[in-house]
Amino acid sequence: MNGRSSSYSGRLVLLQASSASCWGWPRLEKLDYQNRKVLVLGYGRSGRSAISALLALGANVTLTTNEVISDEGIRQQLKGWGVEIVDGHHPVSLLNDIELIVKNPGIPYTIDFLKEALARDVPIVTDVELAYHISPVPIIGITGTNGKTTVTHLIGEMLERSGFEPILCGNIGYPASQAAREAVPGNILVMELSSFQLMGVRDFRPDTAVFTNIYEAHLDYHGSKENYVKAKLNLLRNMGQEEKVVFNGRQRNMVEDMTWLSIEYFSTDGDAEAMIKDNMITYQKRSLIGVDEVLLEGEHNHENILAALLAAKNHGASDTAVIETLKHFGSIPHRMEYLGLNQGVGYYNDSKATNNLATSFALKSFRSPVIWIAGGLDRGQSLESLVPDLEHVRLIIAFGEMKEKFVSLADELGIDSIVAENPHDGVIRATAHAHPGDVVLFSPACASWDQYKDFEARGDHFKEGFTALDN
Repeated sequence: MNGRSSSYSGRLVLLQASSASCWGWPRLEKLDYQNRKVLVLGYGRSGRSAISALLALGANVTLTTNEVISDEGIRQQLKGWGVEIVDGHHPVSLLNDIELIVKNPGIPYTIDFLKEALARDVPIVTDVELAYHISPVPIIGITGTNGKTTVTHLIGEMLERSGFEPILCGNIGYPASQAAREAVPGNILVMELSSFQLMGVRDFRPDTAVFTNIYEAHLDYHGSKENYVKAKLNLLRNMGQEEKVVFNGRQRNMVEDMTWLSIEYFSTDGDAEAMIKDNMITYQKRSLIGVDEVLLEGEHNHENILAALLAAKNHGASDTAVIETLKHFGSIPHRMEYLGLNQGVGYYNDSKATNNLATSFALKSFRSPVIWIAGGLDRGQSLESLVPDLEHVRLIIAFGEMKEKFVSLADELGIDSIVAENPHDGVIRATAHAHPGDVVLFSPACASWDQYKDFEARGDHFKEGFTALDN
């Protein structure tokens, strides 16, 4: 793949009137940050990184955040850099001379301040856009409803074993713009991208775009499945034949009419550039490794493997590196993470399962009796889609805002259920009901924000419960 110049001059938005514009993506002039008045909205990790990137690009930066910055050392440092601070609120008057907003991805467009910005046609982007403008190296962008973190780590390991120096960044917690500032020739940015981040895409154009799958999710943020899908597909808005798109063969109908794109498909049950055939992981009709030799289990993980394979090969990964990765790559924290045995019972932490589909994948992975710990933020979602996957569940332990819905589901299906205060308490209650050979699966099917700041904190609390058991 072609490397990137660290200078933004000369970059153009490549939108074709006959293609991208039909998706409602307007033609845009290129962004230039030099001496522009830019507002950073939110002071989380991405906000801090955005400020540094914008200053490096020559912008005049104002920071606004709902929280008051009480650390005087941070305030003085920002002021020393020439950053104006407006904290504790977002006054509309800030929009009078602002030319661009870089917002924290988690802040919804529905807040009054951003509604007014949109009404005034002020462009709104995220940290990801800045990363693209300053990156001197290739970018692999990974998105999807489920599996994107696993695919991100798989790609990283395949490339690293091939002698490259990938930097994993984006939605996994390491700001994309920070990674881009640190990148040097030889690096490859492997960037996990959420739908929240992709709503702010303007010029962003990865060298390879990977879509694990697209199902219904985050409707409380996007308002409808149509809006959610559009946010995901926004990743394609600037791509053409020079770049590669990796897409799930089960969902090729979403993109097959986008003839201006260069698309490679992966499939576990049909012909594709990467597929499973005769129980072998196959790339361009070449068998690489038997499925039975792969450490990751489950059809959803096999799809993740195939997606990662296409992206990594597109950036020079060797067959040997791919094979060695698949032989040794296990689960990552909070994603079907095997914690171990206690009195013959296996414990799994799947805190990253924040929707029905992710939990469905987890439930399908077991044939042993399952004690399922689930619950969390109530977004008004139905649990009916999970019914076909509960064949092996013999006890549901419910917690959080959704506990009553899970108890009702259990009653409807004749499955025993109990209520716990939280996942840690759920572990203790599970041990009183588990028998040797059972599986205790923590796969919440809900977001964490009713009780925890994020799914990592929630998963760590579950793991603390397991560690506290008499092993």
